[in-house]
Amino acid sequence: MEFFCYHRDRPGSAALRDELLEKHWSYMDRYAAQMIARGPTFAADGDTPTGSVHIVDLPDVAAARAFVFDEPNYQAGVYRDVLLRRWRNTLGRTMWDFPGGRSGGDRYLVLGLGPGTDDGLVVQPDEDELIAYGPLLSDDGTTRVGTAVLLRAPDADAARAVLAPDRYADVEVHDWQFGGRPS
Repeated sequence: MEFFCYHRDRPGSAALRDELLEKHWSYMDRYAAQMIARGPTFAADGDTPTGSVHIVDLPDVAAARAFVFDEPNYQAGVYRDVLLRRWRNTLGRTMWDFPGGRSGGDRYLVLGLGPGTDDGLVVQPDEDELIAYGPLLSDDGTTRVGTAVLLRAPDADAARAVLAPDRYADVEVHDWQFGGRPS
């Protein structure tokens, strides 16, 4: 089962996050084979971390809950909350398969929160600009509760435009970058 996890940082926790970076990476290394996408989100200044995205294939909901709540940054209080949802990998690939590579261009996480009546994409970007894309689902996988998109776009407005705002209770856009240990 695929799961979308978004840990949102607690304000003022950047120093603690930096202190725990190696523990975080070591923890995530244990899930490397199951990882579909990962990486931090940032404030508009491009430097201040605001959260951490992980899309991972795990056996069940219990394993997904253990994954998010045993994470070192969560345990230490870096995060203020966690969004954890079943997810479907519509593209059928990982971020490492993204044709655009790890760098070049601006990257975004776009979250459409609320049920949505369909996939909600109103501007169909070139598939080569989509890094990861799929519906957010209820724990049993039967009810659509939103959409999560990682993509490369010219700016935040263009990223936001991929989801129809009238189909969601809220649409969030976050600066995002490829995660993991630097090569």
